[in-house]
Amino acid sequence: MTMEPLRPIIFHPHIPAIEYIEQTLLPDRYEVRTATTVQDLADAIRRLGIRGAPALGCAGACGVALSALLTKAVSLPEFILIVKSDADILRQTRPTAVNLFYGIDMVLKAIETARSIEEAKSKAVDAANGVIEADIRACHAIGKTGVSIIPDGARILTHCNAGALACAEWGTALGVIRSAHESGKKISVYSCETRPLLQGARLTTWELLRDGIDVTLITDSMAAVLMRKREIDLVVVGADRIVSDAVFNKIGTYMHAVCAKAHNIPFYIAAPLSTFDAESSEDQVIIEERGADEVRKIRNCIIGPETVPVWNPAFDATPVDLITGIITEYGIFTLPRDRDAIKQLKKGKDIQEY
Repeated sequence: MTMEPLRPIIFHPHIPAIEYIEQTLLPDRYEVRTATTVQDLADAIRRLGIRGAPALGCAGACGVALSALLTKAVSLPEFILIVKSDADILRQTRPTAVNLFYGIDMVLKAIETARSIEEAKSKAVDAANGVIEADIRACHAIGKTGVSIIPDGARILTHCNAGALACAEWGTALGVIRSAHESGKKISVYSCETRPLLQGARLTTWELLRDGIDVTLITDSMAAVLMRKREIDLVVVGADRIVSDAVFNKIGTYMHAVCAKAHNIPFYIAAPLSTFDAESSEDQVIIEERGADEVRKIRNCIIGPETVPVWNPAFDATPVDLITGIITEYGIFTLPRDRDAIKQLKKGKDIQEY
């Protein structure tokens, strides 16, 4: 039996509200919550109730559209000022994932072309829905592209959650895995738990079990041993930002890339074009640092002294020379070789596609 597609973010402009799966509760409880204000949405993003780079892009776009629908301004300049102020609230929630800014900017660009408040509201809704629809198309195309690099019988390692829960639907890294499974290839997955917040253990395994895909949960530190034992055929992970010389993804990704290189195992990134920030380099990106209790505790269970200092970066950077290829909706690219081609592709995209 085919399961209904997971849709972690649904925009209801007629209410207006944004419906989302509260991901901090999974796998214990599946709960759909509703954001009726921009502040509700910002809080959900900060606490990781909504997470994953493409999903953040969709949330950012919907949040700006929600602001537009809620705004009671009487003049267009005042309207735009209020919406931009709300957009800034959303920008400040997560500093690393570029898709968030991309989704926000797509809706802001749309309303700036409007000649009236009503037209601006209509354009904001259309643009937000466009971002969601574009992400769904992109993820399915990424999956179709990625099938070619998955051998039949492949044992795939993945890290964190780059599935439907991290997107509008289907997923990036898990989209490749889903598409390979759907094509009839016999595959199995090793999902790293992904400390400190266990997105691999809580979310990726839940998604794959839901879809009937063979998955085994491991701790992050077990991956290298499996590679040495030749139990891993390739690694596929997602990305939060791709710059000219590195890929930013959930902390621990770099460690897996180094180990894969040492054991001559292909290491792939799966991400939509909207995740590329080809104008930037690694040293220009701010890596979000999160609260100490995410490391000192696991779901309110204390595992470290309350006074011990903690370093808790949410992401790390993997140099491009450790990456075999980047699977996108437009094909498989490598950096720095394809940097100019990627920049040209991004330049050619407009509001109808993103």
